[in-house]
Amino acid sequence: MEISRNMTNLDLAKLFRAVAAALSLEKGDNRFRIIAYERAADAIEHSSSEVKDLWDNNELDTLPGIGTNIASHLDELFKTGKVRHFSQILKSYPEALFELLEVPGIGPKSAYKLCKALGISSAHSALSRLEKAAKDGHISRIEGFGKDSESEILRSLTEFRHRDQRLLLPVASSIADEIILWMKKIPQVKQIYPLGSLRRQASTIGDVDIAVAATDAKIVILHFIAFPKKSRVLESGVHTASLVLPNGCQIDLMVQPPASFGSLLQHFTGSKHHNILLREYALKKGLSLSEYGIKTKNSLKTFSTEEKFYGFLGLDWIPPELREGKNEIELARVHQLPDLVKLENIKGDLQIHSNLDVESSHDLGESTISQLATSARALGYEYIGLTEHNPGRSNHTDTQIIELIKRKSHEISNFNRENRSLYVFNGLEIDIQPDGRLSVPESCLDLLDYACVSLHSSFRLPRKSMTDRVLSALNHPKVRFLAHPTARLLEEREGVELDWETIFAFCRTHAKWLEIDAWPNRLDLPDVLVKEALSAGVKLVIDTDSHSADHLSYMRYGISVARRGWAKLNDIINTQSLSQITGTMKGGDY
Repeated sequence: MEISRNMTNLDLAKLFRAVAAALSLEKGDNRFRIIAYERAADAIEHSSSEVKDLWDNNELDTLPGIGTNIASHLDELFKTGKVRHFSQILKSYPEALFELLEVPGIGPKSAYKLCKALGISSAHSALSRLEKAAKDGHISRIEGFGKDSESEILRSLTEFRHRDQRLLLPVASSIADEIILWMKKIPQVKQIYPLGSLRRQASTIGDVDIAVAATDAKIVILHFIAFPKKSRVLESGVHTASLVLPNGCQIDLMVQPPASFGSLLQHFTGSKHHNILLREYALKKGLSLSEYGIKTKNSLKTFSTEEKFYGFLGLDWIPPELREGKNEIELARVHQLPDLVKLENIKGDLQIHSNLDVESSHDLGESTISQLATSARALGYEYIGLTEHNPGRSNHTDTQIIELIKRKSHEISNFNRENRSLYVFNGLEIDIQPDGRLSVPESCLDLLDYACVSLHSSFRLPRKSMTDRVLSALNHPKVRFLAHPTARLLEEREGVELDWETIFAFCRTHAKWLEIDAWPNRLDLPDVLVKEALSAGVKLVIDTDSHSADHLSYMRYGISVARRGWAKLNDIINTQSLSQITGTMKGGDY
């Protein structure tokens, strides 16, 4: 695996995961070292700043998951372009192994076995050779594999090769936020907004385009192309400019005088379908729309704001998240657009993973209860819910699981006795087994304020079996909601097949909720299903799935999904106050 001082965050995350994979293949107990490298990889991948920039500014300690030991490795990397310790660990394994790990469903042991059995060593040809071996039937002959494994590998390879290369919403938002902050340093910038799918807050973003209302376009363009973190300038004109960042992302800027800025903002926010319908609506009034304004028979009307632009057409202003070409224009005409939920409406976060060690089946959180509570108070929350993953079922007895949850419950009770400014609910995220059973003993649930259930395995079950599996788990009285309901991972794994009409009907009848998970590569429930769920009368809860106190800020992305799904304040459970949600948590009415 090539290592250099110019590695991007994605490159670094891949490197740390490679080290963790190599350690998992070695003899001996490397569990804690493996976890440390995996956490570092996650922290780096989701960092809103380039790790090299943090190192340059002596701020590596601000990145969660980066301890002293890992920081020293990064220091060596950025100083010398190599890490001797990593090279020592990785040299025993073929480079191809780490390429195969990029394919969903292939773990370190399987990758190593495939490399050895198929004679794959080069990283460059690893995926193509694996695909050929699968098509030729060679994988099914390897001990421990079979026809089903071979088909699954081929399917995963196909999905991996054709996966969308768009930016995740949080990544694109972080890039745009940094550019906007830079542009606001000069007084000539009067207004500035992202455009396109980013302003509409879609879950993945193709391009990062930014619009500026300015009194002097020349000065604005010069300031833009002087952005210190650029890799190169692609184009610099009178009213537009483009540059490329070190990660390959292209940023396009458009500058318009303040008097006509509203027209440009509306035109380039889109979507294409919304703008087509809006043009058709305008044509019926004898009007023509463009990025410069609205043309009447005698003149071109310009607009400084979108509100004035839509108002001239006899419409209410349409929030960007709703501009997808559905019935938003007609509703704007008759003043019936929904009053969408806002970030400031949120009173708490009910899926958070702390560092309380319940020897969970999945990853542990990084922050203490106090650290999480401090972040929650800063956000104005009245409550949070700690939902560590259930203890591993395969390596714990029922008695051990109950004791672990008792210990966690005791810690939370102590915190609540000593702290009155924020309440901590005692929750648990429980795996749904393939047959629909919960991965904890029944008496364990009596210790909890609530539980959420989720799918973390067996994603390929048939639609009916998967639906029955979910309904069986949701049926328990202590279970309040289904977490990240489709189990999708953006750009990695498609969602499971569920009969949503049946799921919605069950949730409505039994007062269960569906979650909008705001974690960057989940954003799940997707906005389309959010709208369908609300139409079916189902309530939603927006959570961050935080594994660190810093992650609570991800709530903004869950709000974006909710707004794109037309959610209002009363549609979202955690807009309720502490006193309200305490009753709701006990199974009361929505």
